[in-house]
Amino acid sequence: MTPELPFALTLGAFTFLLTAIWGDPFVEVLRRLRVGKQIRQTGPQTHFAKMGTPTMGGILILVPVVLITLGLNLARLVRETLTGSSILLPLFVLLAFGLLGAIDDLEGIRGLRERGEGIRARTKFAVQVLLAVFVAAVMAFVGGGFQNANGVYIPLYPDFVDIPPLLWIPIAVFFIVGMSNAVNIVDGLDGLAGLITASAFAAYGAIAHLQGQTFLVQFSFIIVGACFGFLWYNALPAQMFMGDVGSLALGAALGTVALMTGQWLLLPIIAIIPVAATLSVILQVAYFRLTHGQRLFRMTPLHHHFELGGWSETQVVQRFWLVGILAAMLGVALALLR
Repeated sequence: MTPELPFALTLGAFTFLLTAIWGDPFVEVLRRLRVGKQIRQTGPQTHFAKMGTPTMGGILILVPVVLITLGLNLARLVRETLTGSSILLPLFVLLAFGLLGAIDDLEGIRGLRERGEGIRARTKFAVQVLLAVFVAAVMAFVGGGFQNANGVYIPLYPDFVDIPPLLWIPIAVFFIVGMSNAVNIVDGLDGLAGLITASAFAAYGAIAHLQGQTFLVQFSFIIVGACFGFLWYNALPAQMFMGDVGSLALGAALGTVALMTGQWLLLPIIAIIPVAATLSVILQVAYFRLTHGQRLFRMTPLHHHFELGGWSETQVVQRFWLVGILAAMLGVALALLR
């Protein structure tokens, strides 16, 4: 076994410990600052008991990921083989989308919009697109470390297919923005988004290892460890919620990692739960308009549909996670097919 994978797994374990250790004081800080979640009136009635639970818990994930990733890059000055400089691109995505999510969370907490909503959807979407265009352009026009960007691997096809930059950039923007919002949509039950995201990053960590992209392996498993540390405090009943600061950042970073491996066609499979939740919202809106008021699902996103169908919150989270793990396994299997 090459030393890169054990090192990456060790980084993940260390990140978990670091995240879990400072979780308790962080929860207390959020409580003292009264950074409480506002529950939307259109959600399930059972969720109103969660009103006031500290949100913006995604900071608990971002801080250790940033510290450890930057620490690795500083250590690279001493030992060049320790990590790669292109790990800074997904780190930038994590920070930039995390900042956008933090602003959105603070707007909702301060009550500047009705029903606990944050900044306007159009404004948030526009900023997401601008950030994604910048990231896509870097991958398209800046060399070094992006060996599998600007193209795609197709299952059962042996060769890497190059894509012209003018076509690649809109594809990359779609996947980064789409996955950012998809993880944000699925973040509605205690533990769900963290479990699903950790599983997806573990799958892409394995894919990156198969490609020899050591820096992406490290980054992926650092996030897995941070997500597990966050889940220590987010498991039902949650002591804190992830908030947009976590979900927007993790989703965009996941889309970026998928693009950098060239295996972004597998992302709808590996991240099947966020994709299904997003599609349920789109289908619900379309069906409602076409039928002039009828509903396709009891409530969307999809996890609320099953809640209203009689599943407990724990059952929804565990069953969705089982599907997510199996989908991640299938995605890695398809990545091996040539």
